[in-house]
Amino acid sequence: MIDVHSWATPNGHKVHIMLEETGLEYRVHPIDIGAGDQFKPEFLALSPNNKIPAIVDSDGPDGKPITLFESGAILIYLAEKTGRFQPVDPAGRYRVLQWVMFQMGGLGPMLGQAHHFRIYAPQRIDYAVERYTNEAKRLYGVMDKQLGKTQYLAGDDYTIADIASFPWTRSWQNQGIELAEFPNVQRWHEAIAARPAVQRGVEVLSSARKPLIDDKAREMLFGATQYAKH
Repeated sequence: MIDVHSWATPNGHKVHIMLEETGLEYRVHPIDIGAGDQFKPEFLALSPNNKIPAIVDSDGPDGKPITLFESGAILIYLAEKTGRFQPVDPAGRYRVLQWVMFQMGGLGPMLGQAHHFRIYAPQRIDYAVERYTNEAKRLYGVMDKQLGKTQYLAGDDYTIADIASFPWTRSWQNQGIELAEFPNVQRWHEAIAARPAVQRGVEVLSSARKPLIDDKAREMLFGATQYAKH
């Protein structure tokens, strides 16, 4: 059994989708990041960076429990545990891992900043909006060029590289993107969105998530609480 401590965000949905795709047995423990659950000692014991998701696999390596945080590391672990969605040959594996790192180091953080300055910032900062909207367009362009050559990001097979990136592209409107301007990304996005496991995965905890419009939620996510010692 895998215990998933998560919330309905792009990073949470990566793991939800992977678990649905692999058919592994799991149970979800909601971590309401707008209410500050990510700062509770019991969650910090699993995820010291106070970010979701984190998992506890009771049947880890050698049959012993293992705890993991960071969504990219979790995807790699689950791929290796099940032997699915990642090639076994070294060259293929590294083709996939480079696109996972593209998402972890670039796509996620930059689109997150676009979301913040376009939607959540308490005041509009034109320079920041322009900078991160332009970076979002650049990153979509990188994907579009790659997807003009291959069916999926790391080749012609669906892998954890696609599972990592897809949830971040679901909110393309919030990033200042017109998806039709990136036809290869649009084709890829629609194909993944049609997968039954993906449809199930993005519904996990979605009914519990509330708009981040109240002062408490904004403080928990963007205020001084983030920088306090916990």
